[in-house]
Amino acid sequence: MAQCVQSVQEFIQDSFVPMVAVLCSEDAERVTRKNNLSFPELLRPFCRLTSEGHLRDPNNQVVVVKGLRISVTGINTRPPQTTELHRLLSQAVSVCQPPEGSPANVITAGDYDLNISDRTVKASVPWYSDWKETLIQLSSSNYYTATTAWFETYRENFLQSMPASEHEFLNHYLACMLVVSSREALPTEQFLKLSQEQHRIQHSGEYTHPKWFIPNTLKYYVLLHDISDGDEQRVDSVYEEMKQRYSTQGCYLLKINSRSDATSSDEQMPDPWSQYLHKTSIHNPELDEESVVNNVVENNIGAEEDGFDPVTRDGVLETHPLQLDQPTDAGYPGDNGSQPVNSAEITGPQKQASMTSHTTTTPRGTCLTLNDHDRIRQFIQEFTFRGLLPHIEKNIRQLNDQLVSRKGLSRSLFSATKKLFGGGKVPEKSIAELKNTAGLLYPSEAPELQIRKMADLCFLVQHYELAYNCYHTAKKDFLSDQAMLYAAGALEMAAVSAFLQSGAPRPYPAHYMDTAIQTYRDVCKNMLLAERCCLLSAVILKSQAKYSDAATLLIKMTSEDSDLRSALLLEQAAHCFINMRTPMVRKFAFHMILAGHRFSKAGQKRHALRCYCQAFQVYKGKGWSLAEDHINFTIGRQFFTLRQPENAVAAFRHILINDSKQSAIQQATFLREYLYVYKSMTQLSGESPLPQLPLPCLHSSQTRVFFGHDRRLAEEPIIVEVVFRNPLKVPLALSALSLLWKFTLKDFSGPHGGTIGETITNEMEAASSKETTALSDIIDTQVIPEFTMSPEETKVARLKLLPHKTGELHVLGVVYNLGTGDLGNSEGSLDSDLMCVRGQQNLEIQGPRLNMTKEEKTSVRYGPDRRLDPVITPPMPLLEVFFINFPTGLLCGEIRKAWVEFVNVSAVPLSGLRVASTHPEFFTFGSATSDLTPVTPTAAEHCSAYKTVATPPSVAAVTLVSPAAFGVTSGDRAAVADIPLTGGVLGPGEALQIPLWLRGPDREGVHEINFLFYYESTEKSTKISHRVLRHTAFICASRSLSVRATACRSNTLHSRERDEKNGSMLVLVDVENINTSEAGVREFHIVQVSSSSRHWRLHKCINPAGDKDSKLASRERGKLCFRATRCRTEEVAAEKYTFADLNLGNEQIVSSTTPCADFFFRRGLPFEPKRGGVASGGASQMRRQSLTAQSVTDDAVTSIVRKCSEVELDIIVLWKAYVVEDNKQLILEGQLHVALQTIGKEACSLSQKEETQEMVLLKFKPDVPPPVSKPSLEELSHLIKTCLHYPESYDHPFPQKSLCMIPVTLMLSNCSLARVDVIIDLRHKTTSPESLEVHGSFTWLGQTQYKLQLQAQEVYLLSLKACFFQAGVYNLGTPRVFAKLAHTSAMCETSQQSAMPALIIINNI
Repeated sequence: MAQCVQSVQEFIQDSFVPMVAVLCSEDAERVTRKNNLSFPELLRPFCRLTSEGHLRDPNNQVVVVKGLRISVTGINTRPPQTTELHRLLSQAVSVCQPPEGSPANVITAGDYDLNISDRTVKASVPWYSDWKETLIQLSSSNYYTATTAWFETYRENFLQSMPASEHEFLNHYLACMLVVSSREALPTEQFLKLSQEQHRIQHSGEYTHPKWFIPNTLKYYVLLHDISDGDEQRVDSVYEEMKQRYSTQGCYLLKINSRSDATSSDEQMPDPWSQYLHKTSIHNPELDEESVVNNVVENNIGAEEDGFDPVTRDGVLETHPLQLDQPTDAGYPGDNGSQPVNSAEITGPQKQASMTSHTTTTPRGTCLTLNDHDRIRQFIQEFTFRGLLPHIEKNIRQLNDQLVSRKGLSRSLFSATKKLFGGGKVPEKSIAELKNTAGLLYPSEAPELQIRKMADLCFLVQHYELAYNCYHTAKKDFLSDQAMLYAAGALEMAAVSAFLQSGAPRPYPAHYMDTAIQTYRDVCKNMLLAERCCLLSAVILKSQAKYSDAATLLIKMTSEDSDLRSALLLEQAAHCFINMRTPMVRKFAFHMILAGHRFSKAGQKRHALRCYCQAFQVYKGKGWSLAEDHINFTIGRQFFTLRQPENAVAAFRHILINDSKQSAIQQATFLREYLYVYKSMTQLSGESPLPQLPLPCLHSSQTRVFFGHDRRLAEEPIIVEVVFRNPLKVPLALSALSLLWKFTLKDFSGPHGGTIGETITNEMEAASSKETTALSDIIDTQVIPEFTMSPEETKVARLKLLPHKTGELHVLGVVYNLGTGDLGNSEGSLDSDLMCVRGQQNLEIQGPRLNMTKEEKTSVRYGPDRRLDPVITPPMPLLEVFFINFPTGLLCGEIRKAWVEFVNVSAVPLSGLRVASTHPEFFTFGSATSDLTPVTPTAAEHCSAYKTVATPPSVAAVTLVSPAAFGVTSGDRAAVADIPLTGGVLGPGEALQIPLWLRGPDREGVHEINFLFYYESTEKSTKISHRVLRHTAFICASRSLSVRATACRSNTLHSRERDEKNGSMLVLVDVENINTSEAGVREFHIVQVSSSSRHWRLHKCINPAGDKDSKLASRERGKLCFRATRCRTEEVAAEKYTFADLNLGNEQIVSSTTPCADFFFRRGLPFEPKRGGVASGGASQMRRQSLTAQSVTDDAVTSIVRKCSEVELDIIVLWKAYVVEDNKQLILEGQLHVALQTIGKEACSLSQKEETQEMVLLKFKPDVPPPVSKPSLEELSHLIKTCLHYPESYDHPFPQKSLCMIPVTLMLSNCSLARVDVIIDLRHKTTSPESLEVHGSFTWLGQTQYKLQLQAQEVYLLSLKACFFQAGVYNLGTPRVFAKLAHTSAMCETSQQSAMPALIIINNI
């Protein structure tokens, strides 16, 4: 329940106050009317006493009366009308709305932050912009929940407008003021007339209203004197006469109007009457639809003039699904009543801040000064303290004496309390057992009524203890007589008196209130009294934090007899749920929905809308999609009823943009409602810009822009692909779909980047669905006439623009007509034109996330996205590329010749044609010196892709080739290839056709090959310097051959090698057919093996003479052996590659020409890392140089040693494959590359699969550099190569000569590029008996150990003599050779690899 600024005690005290009647003479009325006020209105702001009053009870105890307020009203003899009461209450609630723009009260309840309008917090605590500080203030405030001023206004008007009843006296008149003007000729006679009039009204029996408390009503005589127009001496004399006649306690002289209207007219005086007087006319144009006329039929949701049929609309019932069917009864009738009899009588204080009316108020109190205000205030105090309170005290004593004498009880009720309540107690009957005696009436002299009258008097003067005792006594008497109406009233006031007693001597008897409410409602059928009882009990329970009980009580009082009362009570029950110690947020929302429904039925559209909006905060975003849809739908209708179509469209929009779980029928209803409201809004707004449409969903981030061309036009079109998604289960029909754009004319030919012209947009033209050619000379805009979308379909729309001018284009969005997909359905109640609206959606694309600088990494920033902002420049050349005979599948390493045609389809010549690719090793256009014959694809259909010459197998043919001839510089392969053009220019409409060689990838599988063609305009002053054309090809590579090669040292040294200090080695090539015959390959032929290197070349094939050609069927393997020698010194100095061809057949393929050499230089991956210190391509760039001892460092030593094992030789295996296809035999050609890098290490043609890179931990400190690696023993054992020269057999006559001496030459070859210290040890090892047995029969003669120093790559011959003692077979390979680099003292000599066994045969003759 909402909080109130007043305390509960103050609220109850102000609800039951002493009633004072007023009778004025005509002259007295004229005096007060100078201030635009009646006499009761004049006194209204001053009716609350500012000082304490005192009286004595029957026991002579002093009773203090604090903050007493009296009600002074004019006498109205007409009975009150319930219809009039209901109309005024409805109007009071209607005009009391939350002020617009007021700060929201954020109530944190569990996981919810609810924004509820609150003026109490606004008035009591400061508000800050920071929401956290606001929540702190709210949590510490005493008034932390929302106030509902409309409920307070309703409750205050209701309680003060209660009609007088026979069973209680609280709102009966206690006194009557007789007011006469001092200008009367005979004031005393006028007083007499007024006194007689009052007596006639009370005692003649002609009038049933008003009700009087006691027969002897207090009459208070007031002489009203107008200071601005009167005789002071006469007034004083008249007043003295009055005091003698009526006593000083019964009369008063009130002087007012100290100034005239003309005097001090500019002075602004306070107006204390504005907050008390009822606004009888409400001139708020926004509330016209909520006038009394619209409140007549409470059960109607909307009127037909609001745009909705109250019965059905499109086959869907308009009635709220929670609406009940029972009609309104006479408890709160809805017919138009007459105007209020005395508006001042039935109104209470109105909170001006909560009113949203724009009333033009009449100035009041213009003739009164502040002294006059003080006089009026003093008059009220004198009347109360000297007249009213003594009168009440006297009547309490009289009633007490009468009750004691009639019942024979003790002198005072105080002493009789025990006797009344201490004895046996009569059991109370239940409500069901009691008879319906609500119509029972007691005579005015009945003792039961005297007790009730005494209780009411005590209650009015705040003597709650005595009042409680009297109420309790009367309750028992009434129950025993089964006077249920009287009993319920006594129970009600007994409970209130018990609560108001100071010190709380007894707990609040809530069951008294429950019994009273049930009696009023079920037995007496009096909903007014039941409602009053409910309002009092609820506020008491709420003050005791019993929110659950209060909510239960409020909900029980809801019924179908009054929608307004039910709505207000349901809303208060919802606030009770939110104020519990554990807030029940969902119950709050549910009851707010119920309250909104009842507000709607009561015609309170704005309050209904507010309730739905507050409840929506709970359901929003919690997955309650059906509840969200229902609330949004209802909110949309309420906004539309309140003539706010923009807000209605926004509410309906929420239903459509979210993924709805509604059925297709319900979604269709939502869509039709939205289109209807949207149509109404556009008709009201007129020529305003097109609003945003919610359907279909537009995926802006998936928008793609294409720049194409059309050969029929000089300009090039711009195609924008827009992705739409229909989230509904019903089809959508879009029509007249086109792009919105803004174009700034700009001439780029001028200086400083060009001149800027005017900016043009097509928004005005696009707002009309009709096609127009107004802007076609600047940009042609394509319009799609129809674009249908099926339920839940995602569809792409291709929209085209064709610019004719240069400038800057900005694509803003799309514009279209939206309608339902069943426009042709004849069952619809609206025609097709009404169900179709025009709107737009903006294309807003978020740019890429910025993550470069530190600030960008620590924050979320996005860069711009320029795809929708193209710059339209002058014409540029346009290239088209056609591939001829381009294959889709190749064998790994297969060479295929194709053709490519370049066509300039523009009117501008192009130049600078180049091509780049993600796989430059895949293709080549050939070198500049390559032979391009044959010149056409047809002529080259059956020709080989290689250049061949007829040559029988022999020693390798050697050719020197410069990498620059094939576009390779600095050891890198060509990434960008220039395409030769005739004269460097391709003119408009011209075409160029050149050959293209392709090589299948080394790895099997499907490969995506991307081409990028780059070209420029011959005009260099254009805005765009170049254009590019992209092409993607997919090649499926199949297995062919697997080539493995190994380099081994040769154990022989020939004379040429000795002379030129050049070594030789053996190259073993192992070829395997790994093809699985998928492509129909029968067999592979190894036709040639070539080499390419800067330092080595193949010299001769040393296979057996019978193997002229190597044929490999499926899964067969073959091995080839070749001798390789170092290149000549002049060849190495030329920095060229030496190509050596060893053909195994009768045709030699010239590997140094296109395409073999091209693919050799293009081999490998773009950024393949260096392995083993040598590039994967094979040849090292390090120049040879002889190192001196002073320049030898650890790094240099390692490099020198490792260079001894480096080979740097690339093997090219060329093959042919015979394929049967369509009963025809085709010959395929190809080449595979193997890079030999290290002696003894096998290399393979198949590229190894890349291993997945493991996660690397982030390191904040650099690693310590690894120590310089020292060469291994294996590497050090290859510094010196040895070879023994001796006769294979020798005949010696041992009988004649017992010793046989044979000369043996030991050849030592330094394989390194530095000087080497060598130690030769000829002594036999004696580590095992076997060695003694083998070597003991011969010995080396002469010096047994030599120490030599060999220069870089020096060959040294050492002459030795071996001595044999008998014939036999001997192994001369016993010399042990140790070597180390010269001047490296830290390194010991390492044993060199020994040669193969050197066997000699000694024959005895």
